[in-house]
Amino acid sequence: MQRVLSILVENESGVLTRIAGLFSRRGFNIESLTVGPTENPAYARITITVNANNVAVEQITKQLHKLINVIKITDLTESSFVDRELALIKVSSNTTTRSEIIQIADLFRGRIVDVAEDILIVEVTGDEGKINAIVHLLGKFGIKEIARTGRVALSRGVRLDEHQAAQRIPLRMVTSN
Repeated sequence: MQRVLSILVENESGVLTRIAGLFSRRGFNIESLTVGPTENPAYARITITVNANNVAVEQITKQLHKLINVIKITDLTESSFVDRELALIKVSSNTTTRSEIIQIADLFRGRIVDVAEDILIVEVTGDEGKINAIVHLLGKFGIKEIARTGRVALSRGVRLDEHQAAQRIPLRMVTSN
């Protein structure tokens, strides 16, 4: 089963390596991974999509909680959430197909971000299904390259425990010599 985990972490170097290593050591392939700062620059949000059952996700979550830089882990799969992905699609085009490609991009609320003599680059955002659908439709023209960001997700509404976790500032022991 595809699971979406949102992990709030301290925005420090090495955190992503430790988290990805934990998944790797347990034999899980990360299907999608995105990282970016939150509204508080001291924290970053990592969104991971992985195929795993409930028991495996519970085990991974327990291991993640042991990492010192992890603040909060939310399995979004069990709740209502909003997710988006960005894709850049380089498509072969010519004078006869160009208008049809532009119409398909418009239909998906995408936009043309680069035009060359025989190539168009389409930018589109949406959920995984929308991205897959436009890729399928543009496939008949000849897709040269695709770059996808991976899933970014947030739970719907405000949950008190997440708000409090984001406000928490970790305390570090300071020792003097």
